[in-house]
Amino acid sequence: MVRWAEAADLPGLTAVELAADGLFEQVGITFPPGTTMIEEVGDPGRVLVEGEPPDGFALVGQVDGGLHLEQLAVRPDRMRRGIGGRLVAAVLDHARATGAPAVTLTTFRDVPWNAPWYERHGFRVLPAGDWGPELRALVEHERGLGIEVAPRVVMSVVP
Repeated sequence: MVRWAEAADLPGLTAVELAADGLFEQVGITFPPGTTMIEEVGDPGRVLVEGEPPDGFALVGQVDGGLHLEQLAVRPDRMRRGIGGRLVAAVLDHARATGAPAVTLTTFRDVPWNAPWYERHGFRVLPAGDWGPELRALVEHERGLGIEVAPRVVMSVVP
């Protein structure tokens, strides 16, 4: 069952994110050192989780007046059980409930469990000309962090 995280959930989500990030090594992607995205979150009200303890999470924020899916991570040993899909569905439900005009995300273009997976959930590549100023700044920030170690895209869906 997907639910909003509680403060006590946040520390355990670091292991989920690190384990999920480790899968990228299979396709030759290694991330620069630093903190995980979930370690930088202080507000559990930005995190949806599934499981007790959580097997996966979706971290959301606001960008250009819409909802932005900052991170989706599922424990590798719990993948292919619909957890990611349920988390995305909950993000879209939250976007509808709050009146967000769109949900955006940035992801790797060619990694099968990234852009192709999001396409199966209704997301489409958003051309750079359609990016708002905050989304453009976010993409530049990611590049500055060294996250763009393989081709990336911005994607969007209307909830």
